[in-house]
Amino acid sequence: MTPATALIPGLDGIVRHRDAERCLEATRRIADLFFEDVNRLRPEHINLFDGLLIDLLPFADVSTRVDLAERLSHLVKAPRVVIGQLARDDEVAVAGPLLRRSSALDDAALIDVALSKGQGHLLAMAERPVLSVDMTDVLVRRGDRDVVRRTAANAGAAFSERGYSDLVNRAGFDGVLTLAVGKRNDLSDEHLKQLLAGSLDVVRRRLFDVVRPEKRARIRQAMAELADVAGTTVSKRNFVPAQRAILSLYEAGALDEAALLGFASEHKYEEVVAALAAMTGLKIATLDRLVSGDRHDPLLILGRTIGLDWRTVQALILLRLGPKRVPAQRDIEALRVNYARLLSSTAERVVAFWKTRH
Repeated sequence: MTPATALIPGLDGIVRHRDAERCLEATRRIADLFFEDVNRLRPEHINLFDGLLIDLLPFADVSTRVDLAERLSHLVKAPRVVIGQLARDDEVAVAGPLLRRSSALDDAALIDVALSKGQGHLLAMAERPVLSVDMTDVLVRRGDRDVVRRTAANAGAAFSERGYSDLVNRAGFDGVLTLAVGKRNDLSDEHLKQLLAGSLDVVRRRLFDVVRPEKRARIRQAMAELADVAGTTVSKRNFVPAQRAILSLYEAGALDEAALLGFASEHKYEEVVAALAAMTGLKIATLDRLVSGDRHDPLLILGRTIGLDWRTVQALILLRLGPKRVPAQRDIEALRVNYARLLSSTAERVVAFWKTRH
């Protein structure tokens, strides 16, 4: 007779008859027995409790499962099947403690959860003290803004080349993420330069203020290299015909958002840049650099300054990407949210800065 069946007579019958109340009580008593002796249990004893608890878990209420998961999350010697089941629980309150800290969960189990569960589960995993490259690849690919920010800020996270590229791309429309990525010690010089290239000046200055002194020298060097590239880059596009077309529209009173949307939808780059120049007062060369750059932020800023509808801004983003590139719906939605949050006063200050700088 096992200790558990001695403590709870008729356990097999309780499970077989699915008496919910008695199953719940049995779960609590077996769990208490397990934690009472956990430091003295041998592997075969842990497996015994694993088998007993896994049959009872379906009858446990949320509070019991939360308590069990919290207590198990601190153990190195834990019943593997039970923690795997609890880590896949649809309730984040149940799965969270194990996903955040359980050392008994291996990468295979964690990745399985990351690929099948929602953002709450991913956010819990982003807080683990150590995250492997395989884990961060999934978190950055599937995670929403909060998940990716938390992952990037995790000092124990490791990133692949692709993972860092994805982080840098997503930071293009997230200043908080830019700061989190920029502060990482394992960020390469090339990725740092790419990060800075698409960041607003206010974010660059903030990053410079919050990093360690030794990192500031790397930021200065990256900014100097970016300035050299910008200074030597000359557009090969001919904007003269487009400027004439835009002037004709302006004189006819037809230079409006509908005309801009039409040019963007037809991927007429020169006409779009010339129209934006007329609408914003920025120079063609400045707009050419901004629109053809690596980031979408300038388009959001320009759109908010002249009061464009999101549909038009989205068309400008698709124009910038080109007809053969299809953005992920997740990224488009993130841009839409950022555009809705962008204040006109902020956008106007940035455009005023561009005018004085260029």
